[in-house]
Amino acid sequence: MMGHRRLGWDDYLAMGRRQRLVILFPLALGPALLYGLSRALPPRYESDALVLIQRQIIPNSLVPSAMTQDVNTRVIELEQQGLSRTHLEFLIKRYDLIKEKGAGHPMELLVEELRKDIVLAPVKSLVRSHEETLPGFQIAVTLSSARTAQQVCADLTSMFMEADAQPREPPVETATSFLEARLADAERKLDEQDAKLAAFKREHPHELPDDSQANINLLNSLNEQLQTASQALDRLQQDQTNAESLLAQQEAAGKATQAGGKHGARETLESRLAALQHELVSLQTQYTDDHPDVVKLKGEIAQVRKDLEEQSSMPDTKTEAEVQPPAANEPAPVQQLRSQVRADADAIVTQTKTQERLQAQIDLLQSRIQTSLTLEPAYKELTRAYQTAQAVYNDLLKQKNESGLATGREQGPPSERLIVMDPANLPGSPTFPNRPLFALGGLGAGLVVGLFIAWVLEMRDKSLRNEKDVEACLGLPTLAVVPSLIVLRKHKQIAAREAGKLGIAAGSVT
Repeated sequence: MMGHRRLGWDDYLAMGRRQRLVILFPLALGPALLYGLSRALPPRYESDALVLIQRQIIPNSLVPSAMTQDVNTRVIELEQQGLSRTHLEFLIKRYDLIKEKGAGHPMELLVEELRKDIVLAPVKSLVRSHEETLPGFQIAVTLSSARTAQQVCADLTSMFMEADAQPREPPVETATSFLEARLADAERKLDEQDAKLAAFKREHPHELPDDSQANINLLNSLNEQLQTASQALDRLQQDQTNAESLLAQQEAAGKATQAGGKHGARETLESRLAALQHELVSLQTQYTDDHPDVVKLKGEIAQVRKDLEEQSSMPDTKTEAEVQPPAANEPAPVQQLRSQVRADADAIVTQTKTQERLQAQIDLLQSRIQTSLTLEPAYKELTRAYQTAQAVYNDLLKQKNESGLATGREQGPPSERLIVMDPANLPGSPTFPNRPLFALGGLGAGLVVGLFIAWVLEMRDKSLRNEKDVEACLGLPTLAVVPSLIVLRKHKQIAAREAGKLGIAAGSVT
């Protein structure tokens, strides 16, 4: 009647006490049965080998590799070669695995069963790195014979090593040839653009946009030189005018001297001295005493004063020099002024030519600057095309050099290779069946079966065993409970033992 109410822990304990034999019998029988079954099953032996992958010595950051296949892909390729149908058929025939798998089975089925018995498991690295590569892999072969499993595992390991030792031809030769062809084409285009740019520079010397700043700087310098030359020309013209005026005065004074004698000549020199002093005062208001014009005028004044002193010391009688022609008998100041006029005229001619030359150069530079603005679009287009061709050439040259380094690297020792860390072992005990594990499994199975049978028996039992069953069946509260005779007898025995200990008669105990 336990199905009519909710059970508690005391109910389950009571069920276990009542059905202990039902539970213990399967619990004892299960391990014996499964252990006997494990003894009857054919044993399976597992032989394994550990193969590690030695990483490349030269990092790709220093010298790039020409191989585009990474190590993980290489291991998968080796696995496909080792588990290929041809190689597995060779193993089946070599080690006579037909008897183990069954003589009546077709070869395709035998190959599939042997492929299932071979496991390649990657070995995970304990250190995390940015490159998710395998540090190695493990080869495990499970067969019914320990010696055969070892031989097959060793054969597979040897196959992996031989396949890895085979030279892998990287596509560097094709890549190098392709890069050389591209580089030759890029060099030809670069030479064409270089020739166009050089021809453009020859057609427009000193007129390119790159020469604009130099032309502007030179133009500013020439403008300053032209301004200086103009000022010098103005001074020369002024000096020539002053010299011509003084020369005219000297000539007039000379004529007066011839006509009036010594007194007239003295008056002429005095009037010239006064004019020079007046001009000196005018120049000193504009320039300092160190100015060339002021210094020159002071020298003329000193010369006129010297002539006056000589005139004062001369006698009144006429000499032979006075009766000679005027040109041969001119005074020194007149000759000096005449030479100065000629020198000023020559200097004016020279300075005028200099001014004209500077002006022509300025006009030429202005024309070049204007032409530079006109040629700038075409020059930019040619320069951009040349720079693009040069960038393409440099990039291809760099790739070709890297391809050459990669070729030299692949021609040396292999970048990654396989190393057998643990060769195929000879298993001493079978991996299947695991008899202790079978016995433990039989213990668990027997316990489950025993509990299930006990539960079914209890669910089919309709007995009312306590007041909870009565209340659940009748739906009424229990007024009184008659104890079991067995329970009452046990209570009396316990009371008698306690009374004997206390020295009380057994009959007085109720």
